[in-house]
Formats: sequence, C-alpha cells, structure tokens
Amino acid sequence: METTVLAIGTKKGLWLATSTDRQNWTLSRPHHLMSEIPSVGIDTRGGRTRILVGMMDWHWGPTVVYSDDLGATWSEPEQGAIKFAESDETALGRIWQLQPDSEDRPGVVWAGCEPISVWKSTDGGQHFELNRGLWDHPHRSEWGAGFGGAAAHTVVPSPVDDTVHVAMSTGGVYRSTDGGQAWEPRNKGISAYFMPDPNPEFGQCVHKIARDSENPQRLYAQNHHGVYRSDDGAETWDSIADGLPADFGFVMLTHPRRGGTAWVIPLKADGERIPPDAKLAVHRTDDAGSTWTRLDNGLPSSEYNAVLRDAAGVDNAEPVGVYFGTRGGSVYASADEGASFTEVAAHLPDVLCVRAAVVVGAEAGVGSP
Repeated sequence: METTVLAIGTKKGLWLATSTDRQNWTLSRPHHLMSEIPSVGIDTRGGRTRILVGMMDWHWGPTVVYSDDLGATWSEPEQGAIKFAESDETALGRIWQLQPDSEDRPGVVWAGCEPISVWKSTDGGQHFELNRGLWDHPHRSEWGAGFGGAAAHTVVPSPVDDTVHVAMSTGGVYRSTDGGQAWEPRNKGISAYFMPDPNPEFGQCVHKIARDSENPQRLYAQNHHGVYRSDDGAETWDSIADGLPADFGFVMLTHPRRGGTAWVIPLKADGERIPPDAKLAVHRTDDAGSTWTRLDNGLPSSEYNAVLRDAAGVDNAEPVGVYFGTRGGSVYASADEGASFTEVAAHLPDVLCVRAAVVVGAEAGVGSP
C-alpha cells in the first residue's frame, strides 16, 4: 500500500496529513505547537522516511528536529544541528530550507539559513557543517535582506555532478561546480529594476529556483517581478513570463520526471501581494515556459492571501501530485498535476512550508504529538 504524507509547516506548528488516494486526507493534531516551522524536508532515501523540520522556537531559538516514525516521536541533537562558531560573530536566525540530496549521496542534506549561509549534513540531517566557501565569499557584505530577511532560501544540488545552485534574498543565484568550495554569481538576464543598475552581477531578489528533471543544465526562476529559464546552468537567463497574468510570485516547482514541466502561482505585484483579480490559480507549462495553462478547478473564486516560496511542493507519484498552502491557512492538493484541487485543511495558521512524499507500506495515519 502506498501512502502520501503531506507535511504542513505554519507560523504556529506542524501538521501532518496522510492519504491513500490523495483525495481523502487524515490530518494530525499540531506538532511543535506555537513554534514557527519555515522549513521541512521529507527524506525517503534508503527505504526510510525521515521528516526533517527546521523549527523556530521563540524561547530556545532555531534548530532542526527529525522523526523516523511519521511524527510519533521527535529527536533533536543535544548541542543543536546547526550552530555558528564563536569566531563567526553571529547566531543562527532561521532555517529556510532543508533539502535532501540525490539517491547516490545517501545521508547528504543541505540547509539554507538566515543569515545568508549554506550548511551540509552527511548523517541525514543530525549535524550540519557551515559551507565556508559561501560564508567567506567577498560579496557577502553586500548581500542585503529581502522583505522576509537575509536568507539562502533555496539549495539545488545537481543529480549528475558536483554542481550546486543557491538562491538568496537578496543576492541572486550563485553556482558552485565543485560541491561548494567556490561560488560565483550567475544572474545574467535577471532584472533588478529596483537597483541603480538594473542588471548587476549580483544583488537580484530571486524568490525561488528549481531544476528541470531531464536536463540538469536547465533551471527555472521566479524573481521579484520576472519568471525566467536558463538552458546553460544559469550562465544566462531568458524571460518566460509571456502568457502569465503577472510576473510576480514566490513559487517555482518542476516535475520530478518529465522535462519542460513547471508550475508557478502568480501574484499581482509586490505592492499588492494577492492573486491577480483576487482569483487564486496555479499556472503550468509543459513546454519549458513557451506557453502556460491556468489551473483553478476546485480553488476558491475569491482569495486575498498569498502563497509563499516554500508553501508549495510536488510528490513523486503517477500522475504527480501538486500541493500548496496560503497565508490564510488553507491547504490544497491535486492528484492530477494541477488539473483539479481538493482542500486538505482550512483555518490553519499562516502556511510557510508544504512538502509531500509517497511512502510505501506506511499505514494511513500519523503519530500524535
């Protein structure tokens, strides 16, 4: 039996939902209630399901906790999984992303954090080491803070070589071709209209990037105004915003198996962060951004809440499931690649992160907190 596990991180706790048909869902009570959950990673490599949670406790601070039994129990390293050295003269502010690497790198998990930093674990997310190449980069003093803070919010490791791409607000896209030792900005073609030079080497406010599943040299980016594609590993970027109702937004998802397929959720503008005409819709391309299809079957006819960059995800089922949550606390699931949606949950706190995975042999149900 296959069970889909849906993790929903919010401003006030984590909810886990399970389903055997991706239509009917069982929702847990909240885990880590009153702690902010900005990041979740579900690691199904090696036949084990580990739920990794980047948690922000307003008394104890940020940390990583994990569960190997669908939330029945949680573990936390005694000294904390991510911790700056005293010589770095800073402290961890928030864990924005937890990203398991590919199948042939078991145990490797990447973390993107605030202040802008990237960390790497080789033991499944129990302990992380600071990537000194990015932390000591000469550009770091010039990276600014986006509206939500100064963060490395996206880490995209390549499945075929040692290339890693990172996106940050604000700094843009940086690329390493040697597993993270050296980093160079890769933003040519991405506009920074809000800066004196609208085409700088770095400083762009890239909201999210994702890699194509068939062509590892192809990437997609949702920018602070602008939707882009790169076909050369981020050396250059071209606009693919034509056909969308707006080029602002936070979400960028790609299909886990089919090249050229991606999803975005447009918002009207940075000054009015609502769906265009207050009508919530997902837009999908199946030709790498040449055309877009509006998908809103099952979504509310009126919606004034935004969808944040990590409040959306896909699973690995056939057909692929698409999931997202709003800042108004509604969570939606599609079992047909976005053609139709059902509501999984409503009236939750502000949804910050959504992740889904198919677990073979798991029972429909999640552990109680």
